[in-house]
Amino acid sequence: MTGSAGARADKLYSPSLLALAAALADYPLTDGFALTGEGRSRTCGSTIALGFDADGEGRIAGIGMQVAACAIGQGSAAILAGGIAGRRPDEVAAAAAALEAWLSGEGDLPDWPGIEALAPARDHPGRHGALLMPWKAAEAALLQAGSSG
Repeated sequence: MTGSAGARADKLYSPSLLALAAALADYPLTDGFALTGEGRSRTCGSTIALGFDADGEGRIAGIGMQVAACAIGQGSAAILAGGIAGRRPDEVAAAAAALEAWLSGEGDLPDWPGIEALAPARDHPGRHGALLMPWKAAEAALLQAGSSG
Protein backbone atom coordinates (compact mmCIF):
# COMPACT_ATOMS: atom_id res chain seq x y z
CA MET A 1 0.00 0.00 0.00
CA THR A 2 2.76 2.42 0.88
CA GLY A 3 4.50 1.57 -2.39
CA SER A 4 1.48 2.49 -4.52
CA ALA A 5 0.88 5.71 -2.59
CA GLY A 6 4.55 6.59 -3.03
CA ALA A 7 4.36 5.87 -6.76
CA ARG A 8 1.29 8.11 -7.12
CA ALA A 9 3.08 10.92 -5.31
CA ASP A 10 6.13 10.49 -7.55
CA LYS A 11 3.90 10.78 -10.62
CA LEU A 12 2.13 13.86 -9.22
CA TYR A 13 5.31 15.62 -8.16
CA SER A 14 7.34 15.11 -11.33
CA PRO A 15 10.75 16.75 -11.68
CA SER A 16 9.32 19.11 -14.31
CA LEU A 17 6.52 20.21 -11.96
CA LEU A 18 8.92 20.70 -9.06
CA ALA A 19 11.28 22.72 -11.27
CA LEU A 20 8.48 25.19 -12.01
CA ALA A 21 8.63 26.52 -8.45
CA ALA A 22 12.08 27.94 -9.17
CA ALA A 23 10.64 29.88 -12.11
CA LEU A 24 8.52 31.96 -9.72
CA ALA A 25 11.67 33.95 -8.88
CA ASP A 26 11.37 35.44 -12.38
CA TYR A 27 8.08 37.14 -11.41
CA PRO A 28 8.69 39.22 -8.26
CA LEU A 29 5.72 41.07 -6.81
CA THR A 30 6.43 44.77 -6.35
CA ASP A 31 4.27 47.73 -5.37
CA GLY A 32 4.20 49.18 -8.88
CA PHE A 33 1.59 46.98 -10.57
CA ALA A 34 -1.59 48.68 -11.76
CA LEU A 35 -3.85 45.69 -11.08
CA THR A 36 -3.58 43.47 -8.02
CA GLY A 37 -5.36 40.49 -6.60
CA GLU A 38 -5.16 37.76 -4.02
CA GLY A 39 -6.35 34.22 -3.78
CA ARG A 40 -6.59 31.43 -1.26
CA SER A 41 -7.31 27.75 -1.62
CA ARG A 42 -9.98 26.70 0.84
CA THR A 43 -8.87 23.09 0.60
CA CYS A 44 -5.24 23.53 1.67
CA GLY A 45 -4.72 27.14 2.76
CA SER A 46 -2.35 28.04 -0.09
CA THR A 47 -2.22 31.76 -0.89
CA ILE A 48 -1.17 34.01 -3.74
CA ALA A 49 -0.81 37.74 -4.21
CA LEU A 50 -0.29 38.96 -7.74
CA GLY A 51 -0.03 42.08 -9.80
CA PHE A 52 -0.37 42.93 -13.48
CA ASP A 53 0.45 45.72 -15.86
CA ALA A 54 -1.32 46.09 -19.18
CA ASP A 55 -0.24 47.74 -22.40
CA GLY A 56 -2.26 50.37 -24.27
CA GLU A 57 -4.34 47.67 -25.96
CA GLY A 58 -5.32 45.96 -22.69
CA ARG A 59 -2.93 43.04 -23.12
CA ILE A 60 -0.92 41.83 -20.17
CA ALA A 61 2.54 43.36 -20.26
CA GLY A 62 3.90 42.31 -16.88
CA ILE A 63 3.14 40.05 -13.93
CA GLY A 64 4.49 39.60 -10.44
CA MET A 65 3.47 37.15 -7.76
CA GLN A 66 4.11 36.00 -4.25
CA VAL A 67 3.04 32.40 -3.75
CA ALA A 68 2.80 30.39 -0.53
CA ALA A 69 1.56 27.05 -1.80
CA CYS A 70 2.31 23.40 -2.31
CA ALA A 71 4.22 22.29 -5.41
CA ILE A 72 0.96 22.04 -7.37
CA GLY A 73 -0.03 25.62 -6.56
CA GLN A 74 3.47 26.89 -7.26
CA GLY A 75 3.66 24.99 -10.54
CA SER A 76 0.26 26.24 -11.63
CA ALA A 77 1.25 29.83 -10.80
CA ALA A 78 4.50 29.50 -12.76
CA ILE A 79 2.63 28.09 -15.77
CA LEU A 80 0.13 30.95 -15.62
CA ALA A 81 2.94 33.53 -15.40
CA GLY A 82 5.01 31.92 -18.13
CA GLY A 83 2.26 32.10 -20.72
CA ILE A 84 0.37 35.26 -19.82
CA ALA A 85 2.38 37.98 -21.59
CA GLY A 86 0.47 39.47 -24.48
CA ARG A 87 -2.88 37.94 -23.53
CA ARG A 88 -6.12 39.76 -22.93
CA PRO A 89 -8.07 39.37 -19.68
CA ASP A 90 -10.82 37.40 -21.45
CA GLU A 91 -8.23 34.86 -22.64
CA VAL A 92 -7.09 34.32 -19.05
CA ALA A 93 -10.71 33.94 -17.91
CA ALA A 94 -11.37 31.41 -20.68
CA ALA A 95 -8.29 29.40 -19.71
CA ALA A 96 -9.37 29.43 -16.04
CA ALA A 97 -12.85 28.21 -16.98
CA ALA A 98 -11.43 25.51 -19.25
CA LEU A 99 -9.04 24.37 -16.52
CA GLU A 100 -11.90 24.12 -14.04
CA ALA A 101 -14.01 22.17 -16.55
CA TRP A 102 -11.09 19.83 -17.28
CA LEU A 103 -10.61 19.14 -13.57
CA SER A 104 -14.27 18.16 -13.30
CA GLY A 105 -13.96 15.82 -16.28
CA GLU A 106 -15.86 18.04 -18.72
CA GLY A 107 -13.25 19.14 -21.20
CA ASP A 108 -9.68 19.15 -22.37
CA LEU A 109 -6.70 20.89 -20.86
CA PRO A 110 -6.66 24.51 -22.02
CA ASP A 111 -4.24 25.56 -24.71
CA TRP A 112 -1.57 27.20 -22.54
CA PRO A 113 2.20 26.73 -22.67
CA GLY A 114 3.42 24.08 -20.23
CA ILE A 115 0.03 23.27 -18.77
CA GLU A 116 0.45 19.55 -19.44
CA ALA A 117 2.73 19.44 -16.37
CA LEU A 118 -0.45 19.79 -14.29
CA ALA A 119 -2.18 16.76 -15.85
CA PRO A 120 -1.33 14.29 -13.05
CA ALA A 121 -3.08 16.56 -10.51
CA ARG A 122 -6.47 15.82 -12.06
CA ASP A 123 -6.55 12.50 -10.20
CA HIS A 124 -5.95 14.27 -6.87
CA PRO A 125 -9.07 16.30 -5.99
CA GLY A 126 -7.42 17.55 -2.80
CA ARG A 127 -4.99 19.51 -5.00
CA HIS A 128 -7.59 21.08 -7.32
CA GLY A 129 -8.03 24.15 -5.12
CA ALA A 130 -4.30 24.90 -5.13
CA LEU A 131 -4.11 24.31 -8.87
CA LEU A 132 -6.99 26.70 -9.62
CA MET A 133 -5.98 29.35 -7.07
CA PRO A 134 -3.57 31.33 -9.31
CA TRP A 135 -6.01 31.30 -12.22
CA LYS A 136 -8.97 32.47 -10.14
CA ALA A 137 -6.87 35.19 -8.49
CA ALA A 138 -5.65 36.37 -11.89
CA GLU A 139 -9.18 36.39 -13.25
CA ALA A 140 -10.41 38.50 -10.30
CA ALA A 141 -7.50 40.95 -10.60
CA LEU A 142 -8.00 41.33 -14.32
CA LEU A 143 -11.69 42.12 -13.85
CA GLN A 144 -10.44 45.42 -12.42
CA ALA A 145 -9.21 46.30 -15.90
CA GLY A 146 -12.67 45.78 -17.36
CA SER A 147 -14.48 47.69 -14.61
CA SER A 148 -12.06 50.62 -14.52
CA GLY A 149 -12.59 51.59 -18.13
